[in-house]
Amino acid sequence: MTALPATATPDPLAQAHAEARQAALEHWLAEVKAPFALDLATVAPASVDASFRRYFRVASASPAHPTLIVMDAPPPQEDCRPFVHVSGLLHEAGLNSPRILAQDLTQGFLLLSDLGRSTYLDVLDEHNATRLYRAAFDALIAWQLASRPGQLPPYDKALLQRELDLFPTWYIERHLNMALSPSQQEVLAQTNTLLIDSALAQPQVYVHRDYMPRNLMVSEPNPGILDFQDAVYGPLTYDVISLLRDAFISWEEDLQLDWLIHYWENAKRAGLPVRQDFGEFYQECEWMGLQRHLKVLGIFARIQYRDGKPRYLADTPRFLQYAHKVAARYRPLHPLARLLDTLDGKSAAVGYTF
Repeated sequence: MTALPATATPDPLAQAHAEARQAALEHWLAEVKAPFALDLATVAPASVDASFRRYFRVASASPAHPTLIVMDAPPPQEDCRPFVHVSGLLHEAGLNSPRILAQDLTQGFLLLSDLGRSTYLDVLDEHNATRLYRAAFDALIAWQLASRPGQLPPYDKALLQRELDLFPTWYIERHLNMALSPSQQEVLAQTNTLLIDSALAQPQVYVHRDYMPRNLMVSEPNPGILDFQDAVYGPLTYDVISLLRDAFISWEEDLQLDWLIHYWENAKRAGLPVRQDFGEFYQECEWMGLQRHLKVLGIFARIQYRDGKPRYLADTPRFLQYAHKVAARYRPLHPLARLLDTLDGKSAAVGYTF
């Protein structure tokens, strides 16, 4: 069996832990080799993840599964149980997500069906974008229609606030090395209140929480859905705007509006409780998106400084642009727009090359 690639480690203790983890994974794969006809000599990295999880692809002699995916989710940093639970909810909704073929939840190992190698992000262009986005929105409607209270953790005020706190803590203070004045702190506090109140006033549904092109696989009849373990029960517009305003690809606003109208009309037709007035619905989407953009700015900085993964921070200018457009469009958010202007100047001085 070919040795699995070890995660880069900064010190001997971490190196020893990584080696022990690799040995445990290899031992588990040896146990499931026969039932799934695995060729362990073919194990190779399948994707790069921003979390502590690792994914590997392995060939199989089974005609039902020519290749399979191995998830390594090391406790205590990761917990496989939410992944297993949400996978079940997605399948109940008739959606396409990896099937769990073998599991060891104590050690954090899963053997999954393989949804292929092409993500939306890999293939999207001006010729196929409308078809792919509409398929993704149709799948999202099916996911939201399956919503039931009590199945997922609530996307409540405390969680929304914790996410927003990532922005000043990691992006402003850590990345920009900037201390906010009392008046700037008040601007953020007032903005947070507006965004949280808007989110909590929305109809509540299942929320994937990272529904974006790099987590959707090209497949038929509907897209394959990945990275769903952080799903919650929360604002209806969260996944809608996550798909439209992604961290890694941007589209002109007229295309965004076309796709958003497609979702809104089909959601109404399906019986989802979207606002009957499109203008109200659009503002909810934009304000929900702003909450996400501020959160992700903080997350990308945290991934750089805490986890040593710098490539995500290079995409923060896109999120600053999204945030500034929304803040400039609505009068209650104008103080935030002025603060973002200040941060833009500071960001240019800091730079994004690592």
